[in-house]
Amino acid sequence: MSRAAAASLPAASKTASQENFPVASLLLPKSKRATIMAYYHFARHADDVADSPSLSPEEKVAGLDALDRGLRGEESGPALVLAAEYRRAVNGDATMVEHASQLLHAFRRDAVRDYCEDWADLMAYCRYSAAPVGRFLLDLHGESHDTFAPSDALCAALQVLNHLQDCGKDYHELKRVYVPRDWLLAQRLTARILEGGHSPATLRRVIDQMLDATDGLIELARPLPGLVRDVRMRLQCAVTLRVAERLSARLRAGDPLAERVKLGKLDYAGVFAVGVWRGLMA
Repeated sequence: MSRAAAASLPAASKTASQENFPVASLLLPKSKRATIMAYYHFARHADDVADSPSLSPEEKVAGLDALDRGLRGEESGPALVLAAEYRRAVNGDATMVEHASQLLHAFRRDAVRDYCEDWADLMAYCRYSAAPVGRFLLDLHGESHDTFAPSDALCAALQVLNHLQDCGKDYHELKRVYVPRDWLLAQRLTARILEGGHSPATLRRVIDQMLDATDGLIELARPLPGLVRDVRMRLQCAVTLRVAERLSARLRAGDPLAERVKLGKLDYAGVFAVGVWRGLMA
């Protein structure tokens, strides 16, 4: 991808307020929010490069490679502004730069591959698409790396829940499927089932199978708040964990092909109250 092509990409397809998780939440210290937003804007831009309908797979990978060089201070230019801004935000710290660079592994995969073979394949994808986000936040707050394993589980859970929310949209717009292919085949389904406006019983079984596995990830994540020393970060972790719990329950009751299953204002009020209480008790 040329620098001009990257610079002419449309505005980000999603804003921070549209995410399932609170980006630069008011629970977190004001002094860290600018760095968090620099990370978020870089990640969103890289994701949009990988999803661009106007770029070939080769151009996407080339653009993502250029962003990686921009992160490391090896290249600059108009298309790499967000990479440079994040690098400046973390003062070029190699560990923090790596948390952004690892996201690019997942986006490169998205550029050239449109399916997940099985649950293990999906988890391998989440290791780069989701886990670096949690690790970035924990390192930013100076937390022990003992927090990484439950954080990875929580981030993977949120990623899978987001994939389920958008399974129809991802197929319609990108022909991309994050539902494990072997689980679809076990129900004698192909990805084309995602073209429909509702989930038949066979697809419902696959969705519930994914939610069962996701609830297992949430269980692995439960120790996280108790491991976090910083009080505000601990509250953030507890609230985010509650988001995952409520969204999983919503998806069990709703049909993501019929509508976008999401949390409402009352859900978020309850999530915040329960999450903060749990965080204070951790």
